[in-house]
Amino acid sequence: MFADFLKRLTAPDPAPLQETDARLALTALLVRVARSDGAYASEEQHLIDAITAERYGLDASAAQTLRSEAETLEAEAPDTVRYTRAIKDAVSYENRLAVVEALWKVVLADGVRAKEEDALLRLVANLLGISDPDSARARQKVSRG
Repeated sequence: MFADFLKRLTAPDPAPLQETDARLALTALLVRVARSDGAYASEEQHLIDAITAERYGLDASAAQTLRSEAETLEAEAPDTVRYTRAIKDAVSYENRLAVVEALWKVVLADGVRAKEEDALLRLVANLLGISDPDSARARQKVSRG
């Protein structure tokens, strides 16, 4: 189902993603980080739904559908390095920075800052082209609530 999407995304010179494709790609990244510690908690799933509902103006059902599609995409997506580099090339810095902030929310959602999640998020932020200071500010913003 997502083979053509992934092929377009990971092409050598991808075109900027359309809004719906960007939503799906970025939500799949949220899922990947949430799954990185081996415990994909319901709190993380609900938070992903809340983030996408707020960010994209979706109702609860549409947010759940987006997360479900993103879970499937995440399972089929290439390794994190290739996947995030592809997103970097196809999504604006502003949107990537907002996703890093959302990723920090997911990492901190279960009340445990697992070292696997933390390490993956630092890698992902770097691969997305987000500066360390911007990522740190995003984490601090989320931590303050």
